[in-house]
Amino acid sequence: MKPRQRGGVTADSAHFRTARVGLSNAPVVGWKAAMSLDPIAAKLAGTGVAFAPEIASAARRHGVDPMLLAAVAAQETGGPDSNAGRNVIGDGGHGHGIFQIDDRWHSFATTSAAMEPARNADYAAGMLAGLLDQYGGDVHEALSAYNSGSPHAVGTRTQWADGESVGYADSVLRHYQRLDDQALPETARSTAIAESNATIASVGELHAQAQQLPLQPPAPSLSAPHPHSYARQATDYLQFLSHDADETDSLE
Repeated sequence: MKPRQRGGVTADSAHFRTARVGLSNAPVVGWKAAMSLDPIAAKLAGTGVAFAPEIASAARRHGVDPMLLAAVAAQETGGPDSNAGRNVIGDGGHGHGIFQIDDRWHSFATTSAAMEPARNADYAAGMLAGLLDQYGGDVHEALSAYNSGSPHAVGTRTQWADGESVGYADSVLRHYQRLDDQALPETARSTAIAESNATIASVGELHAQAQQLPLQPPAPSLSAPHPHSYARQATDYLQFLSHDADETDSLE
């Protein structure tokens, strides 16, 4: 990825430049936290994008379409027919991180921060945002410049599984289309999350009700009287909730 200096971000840039709200870079711990995962990051992760939270957060900060940014990562370090970029050093030791920031053109790439996925994604998103501004929102020109420094260069060619060899910008856009085709529609995702949250609330309500129920001794047996007296035992109502909780966990 050749040099282009990072530019500013405007609110009305065309094409893939969009303002996204509600994105976060918070770590996800456990299934309950996953339910509140940034929906854009969740959408990317659902298509196999690696480092989805980092990419989504960087896209939000710089006003870039997160799926376009993910497509660049897939092109740089994923390869044809793959949605997942990798945090590697490539290009003969000059390309650093998910977005292969080149140390021959970018001093940032000479620092340890270049191998931190969040900061690598942030740098790439800032540069892509500047190029989109510079070329009037023309995505193809911005991608070509990101790769080679020229908006009209074919750039690095990629051979796809179908045998077609395409230039850098066209290959990124193929990744973009692949991601878009595989992404779960937002309405279906929202419905699934709402249903899961409703189930969680139901389990919590049952748990609260069970805590208020009086303790009852077990019903006497209908068989012959037992020679020993029985001791009053507390009924463990929580055991009846375990099945509901297991079913809730399966919704992850």
